[in-house]
Amino acid sequence: MRERLFPRTYQTVSAARAFARETLTTWDLPDRQPDIALCVSELATNALRHGVPRGRSYRLRLLNFGCCVRVEVHDSGPGRSRILGRPHGNGLRIVEGVSDEWGVLPRRPGKVVWAEFHAHG
Repeated sequence: MRERLFPRTYQTVSAARAFARETLTTWDLPDRQPDIALCVSELATNALRHGVPRGRSYRLRLLNFGCCVRVEVHDSGPGRSRILGRPHGNGLRIVEGVSDEWGVLPRRPGKVVWAEFHAHG
């Protein structure tokens, strides 16, 4: 598992993506790197728009289960992730399209939005 906290600025989205790429390279998992990097971008942006209160940060956690990689973005905001089908952007629709599974888990405070990517081959 690797994780990092990122402050509430949109400039951190590229840093989160780079952290994910670096982690996948360290784990020697290049197969799903483009999909995972895209998912990290969308989940981080979603957290910044809807979940991270001023002065707070969000946590990006990557877990390697061998058979799959799980991406989690933790935020402490009260907001809910946008529901698919609502006319407010396509971030979670993209996550749904590139991941094998995804979901939202409530926690106190905030929520965890996660996506899993099964190993190819």
